[in-house]
Amino acid sequence: MSSSSERIWFKSSYSGTEGDNCIEVAVDPQVVHVRDSKDITRPAFQVGRDGWAAFVRYAARG
Repeated sequence: MSSSSERIWFKSSYSGTEGDNCIEVAVDPQVVHVRDSKDITRPAFQVGRDGWAAFVRYAARG
């Protein structure tokens, strides 16, 4: 697994540039790392790729 400084973080395309509430994600082979985009110094949490996929499917349903 890569270290936090080596990860490539992605922010939602719906996130604005004015400090909106948003998360960032970075994908490793086995896990997805999730962090608060307003405070990137706090530790990210990890979720399995299957769990992340299930969350995204649920969120997409609205």
